[in-house]
Amino acid sequence: MDDNDCKDGACAIDYTQDSPKKETFNINKAYITPIIGLLFLLIGIGFDFYEISFFSNIVTVIWFGAIYILIGGPIVLKALKLVVKGDIYNEFVLMSVATLGAFIIGSYAEGVAVMLFYVVGELFQEAAVNKAKRSIEALLKVQVEEVSIVVKDKIIVKHPSEVEIGQIIQTKPGEKIALDGELVSEVATLNTAALTGESAPDTVVKGETVLAGMVNLNKLIEIKVTSKFEDTKLSKILKLVQEAVGKKAKTQLLISRLAKIYTPIVFWLAIALVIIPYFFLGEAYEFQMWLQRALIFLVISCPCALVISIPLGYFGGIGAGSRNGILFKGSNFLDLMTKVDTVVMDKTGTLTKGVFEVQEVFTNDLEEKLLVELVAVLENNSTHPIAEAIVKYAQIENTLLKASNVEEVSGHGMKGKVGEYEVLAGNIKLLEKFDIPFDEDLKLNTETIVIIAIDQKYAGYISIADTIKDDAKEAINELHKISKITSVVMLSGDKQSVVDKVAAELGIEMAKGGLLPEDKIKEVEKLKEQGKTIAFIGDGINDAPVITLSDVGMAMGGLGSDAAIETADVIIQTDQPSKIATAIHIGNATNKIIWQNIYLALGVKILVLFLGAMGMATLWEAVIADVGVALLAILNAVRIQRMQF
Repeated sequence: MDDNDCKDGACAIDYTQDSPKKETFNINKAYITPIIGLLFLLIGIGFDFYEISFFSNIVTVIWFGAIYILIGGPIVLKALKLVVKGDIYNEFVLMSVATLGAFIIGSYAEGVAVMLFYVVGELFQEAAVNKAKRSIEALLKVQVEEVSIVVKDKIIVKHPSEVEIGQIIQTKPGEKIALDGELVSEVATLNTAALTGESAPDTVVKGETVLAGMVNLNKLIEIKVTSKFEDTKLSKILKLVQEAVGKKAKTQLLISRLAKIYTPIVFWLAIALVIIPYFFLGEAYEFQMWLQRALIFLVISCPCALVISIPLGYFGGIGAGSRNGILFKGSNFLDLMTKVDTVVMDKTGTLTKGVFEVQEVFTNDLEEKLLVELVAVLENNSTHPIAEAIVKYAQIENTLLKASNVEEVSGHGMKGKVGEYEVLAGNIKLLEKFDIPFDEDLKLNTETIVIIAIDQKYAGYISIADTIKDDAKEAINELHKISKITSVVMLSGDKQSVVDKVAAELGIEMAKGGLLPEDKIKEVEKLKEQGKTIAFIGDGINDAPVITLSDVGMAMGGLGSDAAIETADVIIQTDQPSKIATAIHIGNATNKIIWQNIYLALGVKILVLFLGAMGMATLWEAVIADVGVALLAILNAVRIQRMQF
């Protein structure tokens, strides 16, 4: 398609697809130079070892010098640029000084080898970082670049950012939905893995919400756009992911600061190692020997293992979270997860589905079907979730009954005439208000019930309940298995009897109901006063204040409110409470790997630094200590990418 095919951003659609390109093996150009350098280094070492006559001193210098320029030229050039800018204490300057110094003392092969292994180590580090980025990059690729818009029975193609709210867009089978919207087609089968991490297809019917990033699986569907491109839930998630990569944990910041102090210290210690022995040894002082020790000291001192592997470890933790449907807004929150000892959670939408369903129908005299139909026709005039649950249960699409004189009695229920019947449906207070006698045992009922009166006579009740999520029990059990977690608490605005029942079913030891948002804040403040480190998990806009107050705020990101998601530190995209324990496990695993790397790097470096200063380590040991330890630390850091949580 050329530019002439488009006008004002609209283009004719080409339904043909390019044929898939065959993948060909291409070796990364960055690896060619080290491979050539290694080959010629081995040839040079071989000639030198067997004292082949061709390999005279001048040829040796030229041979290894050429290899050094090939491999280390870019490193030395970068070091010079940094020195000109005033940045003297960095790994590039350290490696350049150490390897050029090796040439000065005649250790040509060693100098080339140090630079070669350093370059190879850098390539491995880059490969490890790229591997850690893949899970996040996969998420960043789910945004759609083009969208098909229905305009007066014509299809035009634009970028999603140009689509207005209210416009109708089409999504073909296999394509990703470009924008949040409302399904116009009768039904759609969608893969929601990009947003929730769940691969099981989800069926959506006309009028229900669909989100950008979901994949249409079956047939062509039409969607009415309800959010602009920048306001879609997917765009917000991607923005949070990008921000998360830039936020550093305290450990990571500490190592970066230490590296800036550590590098000049070892640099000057290396100089001191050359100069100071002269004043103690006098004529026995050998400049070349002490220079070699100082160079070895410099090579060993390079803090690559710490500076690279620690950020990589945190990056891996964020990536592992992403793969498990958990978004950490920064690496600092991975650290905080390891300190949590008290988990506090909301009930509705967090442990329960937040969707009311009819559990039981009890009737006195009327037939059950008629009773439910009468109540549903009346409740069809209300938007209350309980009313919607009854209407959904009754399936009154084909009923001939009509409601009239409908009146909503505030705080009590509904009153009206349905067909020939006078119907009252609400709570106990409604029947008491109209002086209608009923079974007093209903006052002891812990369920949410809709009591019904027909023609001024008690007729029965409908029991309504919010369904507990499938993995809620598993979630609580997993939290109890974590030794650091001392208590699990549930705070809810629902009545205490309902909260107690849910808590008993799930095994939660402390549960409080009837709480307003400010009451939840007070409860969390009480726990914090006891020295607790608290993770609070919620989903509603009323949970946003307490999410902000807690040490680690967590939000259910699939169906949760934007306010809760914006204020949270950790977002569970799958809406599964079992992911709370997973988030803690990922934080613990990341922290463990980070400290393993710190101990490994510092332990080996201190040992070999001492051996180098004492003349018991050569440049070859220095190479192993520097590059080898860095590679081990990197391999350890990327382990988190393969862990199962």
